[in-house]
Amino acid sequence: MSARKTNILKLYVAGNTPNSMRALKTLRNILETEFRGVYALKVIDVLKNPQLAEEDKILATPTLSKILPPPVRRIIGDLSDRERVLIGLDLLYDELSDSGLTSSLMDALEDADTDGTDS
Repeated sequence: MSARKTNILKLYVAGNTPNSMRALKTLRNILETEFRGVYALKVIDVLKNPQLAEEDKILATPTLSKILPPPVRRIIGDLSDRERVLIGLDLLYDELSDSGLTSSLMDALEDADTDGTDS
């Protein structure tokens, strides 16, 4: 198993609105459950720091940005769909890669293609 990469994330919110609080709570739950110790999260209130939102071209809140590892990914919304968040940020793919599941899935797909049982 390879060493896990640290994920650098930014969550842009607009004050303490219900959507902002729900997004933060959901994200912290995901990170503490799945990425304990391998992430850094910065929460940016665009009402207090509008220049940061402008520099990063944030047009809606809440917006979650994965800065590192590349590529940069963004998800807009309350982050209530855990799987969508993980897939959207390429975090689920990394987890599958680390566990070897992607190679197993690729082997299974190749076997299905070569024996003509699928397609």
